[in-house]
Amino acid sequence: MMGSYLEFEKPIEELEMKIEELRRTSDGMDINLAGEVRNLERKVKDLRTDIFSKLTPWQKTLLARHPDRPYTLDYIPLIAEEFIELHGDRRFADDKAIVGGLALIKGTPVVLMGQQKGRGTKERIHRNFGQPHPEGYRKALRLMQLAEKFKRPVVTFVDTQGAYPGQGAEERGQAEAIAANLMEMSRLRTPIVSVVIGEGGSGGALALSVADRLYMLEHSVYSVISPEGCAAILWRKSGELSSEDFSKAAQALKLTAQDLLKFKIIDDVIPEPVGGAHRDIVQTAQNIADCIIGAIEELRVKTPGKLVEERYKRLKRIGSVVQEAYTDPLRSEK
Repeated sequence: MMGSYLEFEKPIEELEMKIEELRRTSDGMDINLAGEVRNLERKVKDLRTDIFSKLTPWQKTLLARHPDRPYTLDYIPLIAEEFIELHGDRRFADDKAIVGGLALIKGTPVVLMGQQKGRGTKERIHRNFGQPHPEGYRKALRLMQLAEKFKRPVVTFVDTQGAYPGQGAEERGQAEAIAANLMEMSRLRTPIVSVVIGEGGSGGALALSVADRLYMLEHSVYSVISPEGCAAILWRKSGELSSEDFSKAAQALKLTAQDLLKFKIIDDVIPEPVGGAHRDIVQTAQNIADCIIGAIEELRVKTPGKLVEERYKRLKRIGSVVQEAYTDPLRSEK
């Protein structure tokens, strides 16, 4: 059993609690209830498959924020044979909301970095709830430039609700730091592969995801604003906001991996185990590693100039509108 369940997972929780109760009864009274347990386990499996096959965008948002969902530092030991963390932006401080360093993934040397939210109150405060300061983005950029210098691909994991909006961060140039990352990543002369592993929010996520290949885990989200923020802007005057408002906003934002693949914002969706990445982190990490290495193998044969040119074209295509010539049906019949 997992430690936490979301509201839409309550039917699963009830069945799994019943399974645990039967197991305790079987152990305590020397009764063989294995058959009943197996039947309930099949029901749980079928129910989970059914529930997770038709999640709404709001439910996917909640799943992307699940307290048990793996973070960057959970994945790194599983996908990298070696990892040496590097610290600091050489200007102000070391931002713990972004971790990064030198890594070896399936024998391929890369520079790996990502946002880290932290678990438990103490670590979350230490990591600033995964909301980077400007020095975090400057640290990330320093590592990217290091990767360019030594001809190593860059791999980024995106998982933040957004950049930290506090006064200190603004005074130290939060907007400039994000803008600098966008500009420098767009012309970095080495392959960049980005993976949204949880919540990709606003410019705070974009500052690590200007890439040659952008992927999303199946139940992650990626949007210019959170559903709560969107609902607050649109419907605040109508009274207190509800989960229905958040659900309506999430639906309108088209923030799921499936939506963004359809719009060609991302390159592919990385599958998760049924129930989410936290149900089988090892398998999820393997899926991520396979995707990363596949992308790097495809990109590393391109010259630096070709990489930059194709990255520019890729970014320019996002949001483009194709207008087809109108043909009068009456004239076409003549």
